[in-house]
Amino acid sequence: MSRPTFPASLAEFQDRFSTEEACAAYLAQSRWPDGFSCLRCGGPAAFALPQRGLFQCKACGYQASVTAGTILHGTRTPLIQWFRAAYLMTTLTPGVSALQLQRQLGLASYQTAWTMLHKLRRATVNPAREPLRGKVEVDDAYIGGKEEDVVGRQVETKTPIAVAVEIRGRASGRLRLRALADVSGASLLPFVRDTVEPGTTVHTDGWSGYAGLGEAGYKHRVRTMKSAKDPAKVLRHAHRAISNLKAWLQGTHHGVSSKHLQPYLDEFTFRFNRRRTPMAAFQTLLGIGSHVPTVTYHMLCASERNG
Repeated sequence: MSRPTFPASLAEFQDRFSTEEACAAYLAQSRWPDGFSCLRCGGPAAFALPQRGLFQCKACGYQASVTAGTILHGTRTPLIQWFRAAYLMTTLTPGVSALQLQRQLGLASYQTAWTMLHKLRRATVNPAREPLRGKVEVDDAYIGGKEEDVVGRQVETKTPIAVAVEIRGRASGRLRLRALADVSGASLLPFVRDTVEPGTTVHTDGWSGYAGLGEAGYKHRVRTMKSAKDPAKVLRHAHRAISNLKAWLQGTHHGVSSKHLQPYLDEFTFRFNRRRTPMAAFQTLLGIGSHVPTVTYHMLCASERNG
């Protein structure tokens, strides 16, 4: 069984995924591209039970649905609606808010729409993704409302974030974002270690939080401003990503609270890194989602409250 192809247009999407059976078959192909594997014994073959939407392992008889153990585990929302939500999330240029999703899909409650989007956001982070490499710009910024008489890193009520983006000539490569407790070296250096390959040339500004990058195994290049009038010229790619992020958060979601910020950063990263192939992003999202552990509404709320 090979990986499924992805729809190239809205018309093809509507034609391919008009039934629950078609959606379930696509999920099965995304989850087991190399063939069925039993969740209990690892058996490589199964009987399909289409009437009940289950697969029964030929070796041990264990029965499981295609959504068992995934982000869709136990969902009462039809798969057709999940596919439509994933399509809107990955292909619309500005993305989609929970309120917009509720209206577009005719969902009964805002909570259902919010839960669907947050579960899908859990599937935007591939545990096996590769680190950034080559030349990378790293910077920090603050997300939140304006504060009077406060400038730079003196901000206290906004949420600090770190950004790392590959430099590919005049263009930007892959992006990574993370919400931080602060912008000290204790927060910034672990972010770089987790997202950037050792030996990479890392460009930063002169902030002291980046002072340990050289000792951590990176080729640290410090860029300083010649004029305070245009700081964006120092780390052009990072500042462009930050500017686009802020515009997206404000324009599509009308702002996001700090306790909910990281999933939105993950979605923005996913969309940014696949901005040239939005239809392929739909396939990737469902493929990752079939390998992400089960998460419930209460788990989402608890994780958000605990940061």
